[in-house]
Amino acid sequence: MAECIFCKIVARNVPATIVWEDERSIAFMDIGSVNPGHALVAAKPHVENIFELDQPLAAAVFQTTARIARALKQAFAPQGVTLYQANGSAAGQTVFHFHIHVVPRYEGDGMNLAWPIKTPPRSAIEEAAARIRAVL
Repeated sequence: MAECIFCKIVARNVPATIVWEDERSIAFMDIGSVNPGHALVAAKPHVENIFELDQPLAAAVFQTTARIARALKQAFAPQGVTLYQANGSAAGQTVFHFHIHVVPRYEGDGMNLAWPIKTPPRSAIEEAAARIRAVL
């Protein structure tokens, strides 16, 4: 994709601080970091979201994500690590190339991930599970 910033990073057409790459994935530092060490792991081929990942590409990206998370833990000794991944505008996706944020976390760092807990009845949970199972 000619206009995709992550495709440009993969092609080395724009600068990025790359920390890891293999045949299918690339990890680079986020220029809008929340905390030191905040990295992005992206699929090398242009895929817009998780729905476009095939199994081998999904495995490669998540293996790289785990590798980067372990490296951040050792390098920065954070109190935790948040993985953030969004698909579609309604979910908060702003770069439409599949990627995962790997963010070292510390108490009081100002990053908040919260959602309203709705506590549906067990019957609604069971119905939702049945719908998922039906398409699996």
